[in-house]
Amino acid sequence: MLPYRRSLNPEHELSHLPMSGIIRSRIKRLIMLLGGLITLHALILWAAEPLSLGESLWLAMTTLTTVGFGDFAPVTAIGRISTVVLMYLSAITLMTLIISDYIEFRFYRRERILTGRWRFDMRNHILIINTPRRGGEQYFMRVATQIRAVPGYESIPIMLLTKAYPTGLPPELKDIGLVHYYGTGASEEDLKAVHAGQARHILLLALDETDPDSDSYTFDIAHRLSELNLAGKTTAECVRDDNRQRFRAIGIRSTLRPVRTYPEIMVRAVVSPGTETVLEDLFNYEQDHPHRYNLELDDLTWSDIVSALIRHGIGTALAYIDENNNVVCHPEASLEIEGQGLIVLVKSTDTPDVSVVEEALERYRQFLAKWQAMHEHPEKS
Repeated sequence: MLPYRRSLNPEHELSHLPMSGIIRSRIKRLIMLLGGLITLHALILWAAEPLSLGESLWLAMTTLTTVGFGDFAPVTAIGRISTVVLMYLSAITLMTLIISDYIEFRFYRRERILTGRWRFDMRNHILIINTPRRGGEQYFMRVATQIRAVPGYESIPIMLLTKAYPTGLPPELKDIGLVHYYGTGASEEDLKAVHAGQARHILLLALDETDPDSDSYTFDIAHRLSELNLAGKTTAECVRDDNRQRFRAIGIRSTLRPVRTYPEIMVRAVVSPGTETVLEDLFNYEQDHPHRYNLELDDLTWSDIVSALIRHGIGTALAYIDENNNVVCHPEASLEIEGQGLIVLVKSTDTPDVSVVEEALERYRQFLAKWQAMHEHPEKS
């Protein structure tokens, strides 16, 4: 049996390249040939004409570009013949072909980008797989805006891997710098095309946030990512809570419910893993929930209020309502609070009454008064 021999036919070699590679390869070959013709013509002029090497190169270039300054001109027969054959018949034709191929490449690239079939050279980017069945454009705009508001993420590239936009991304998504690739996360080839391995974070969205069956498709993609050792950088949406364990078992970093009206939860899960659990808990009434207490606040700092509620097992103070009914979140610890209410994270199974909160604050005032008196008059203590 004859040993395998690789074909030396250039057309056979090019047949294995994508169209963009074929065009680029052809342009490179034409440029190399053009450079060879220019060099050959300059050497002939240098040898046959009373010109220096630099003047010969200058004459070859001005002839190629058809500028014709007239400062130099071939006077010998061989110089003129080489100019006609090498420059006018060969080099100018080659340059025309190069320009034509370059224009063809630009049109090809534009069409591929528009339809999501161009392979961008992405690095350290955010990859979002799938598109929500409803309101995808608005969701992507809010996610991108929230991500780029995080310090260190202001200019991070964002790519979509989806089959939702076969004729091109909506203008509002292109305007904020999003790009897309027409494909699916279930395909290893498509994941390679979007450089999933070089992504900083991967966001795996549920196709339908109201359909538990969409978890099966999401899990298929998650399993593919796990096989490629990419689960550790993946945040996945899971419609049914009892499916979360399946995602955790294959190494998915974070799982959360799809909450389309609050993409901020997804962003928090990406840039600060674990905080999404706290945020999700605020949206249900099963364990903890934020509760508003209407009561008068004065003579205590924010740190005093937080300490008083924790010491009496009431909950965690999240914000207070000032005299103008504005909700002030996370004020300065030393700020003396004057207001008309508190928002407290409490246990849903045992929500204290407002009288319990008032009593806790009053007891803390008394404690502070005794502490201050003891330090001002230590002999009486």
